[in-house]
Amino acid sequence: MYKTLLLLVFLFFAAFVARSQEISTKKKDSTTLDSKADTLKPYVNVGKIAGRRAAIRSAMLPGLGQIRNGFNLYRGLKVAGIYTGATLLTLSYIDNSKQYDIFVKELEDRTNGMPDPNSPYADTSTDRLIQAKDIYRRNKQVIIFSYVGLYLLNIVEAYIDARLANFDVGDVAKLKIRPDLMNSGQMYGFNAFAPGVKIAINF
Repeated sequence: MYKTLLLLVFLFFAAFVARSQEISTKKKDSTTLDSKADTLKPYVNVGKIAGRRAAIRSAMLPGLGQIRNGFNLYRGLKVAGIYTGATLLTLSYIDNSKQYDIFVKELEDRTNGMPDPNSPYADTSTDRLIQAKDIYRRNKQVIIFSYVGLYLLNIVEAYIDARLANFDVGDVAKLKIRPDLMNSGQMYGFNAFAPGVKIAINF
């Protein structure tokens, strides 16, 4: 009898230990955790990727980023504006370079003691010639900086345009416009209503 009772107690504890081990192994099963982790998809910012691509394209060829964002009339006008600005800057640079060379040659002739009597600037003082030469040289420098600014503006604009093209505010903000009756005030116990338009913005 004593041996049978001892055997039953031993079997009870053995079954309890086996049960607890089975539960603990189920909680720490790595295969179930890995399968859940594999189902999670990483977040991809489409607008950021499109913005980088548009900036690289515009850096390689001005206007290409705007066109690849999706060509329409508005983007076509922006590309036309970029190349119109570059053309005007080029013409201005050529004109200022010619004028600068004319004044430099005039000053070199006077320095060498051989001024040209038929020059339209023969009666102009040397100080005025130096001042005019400096003005045209400064104009050339300003045009070069304008070239750089236009080029950088082209890249930044293509990047912003691509980011905004992939930015959806449909689920964030909604604008509702509907006709409504507006209370114009209380007069002699009568509420007068006037037709109006109600604008509601939901965030």
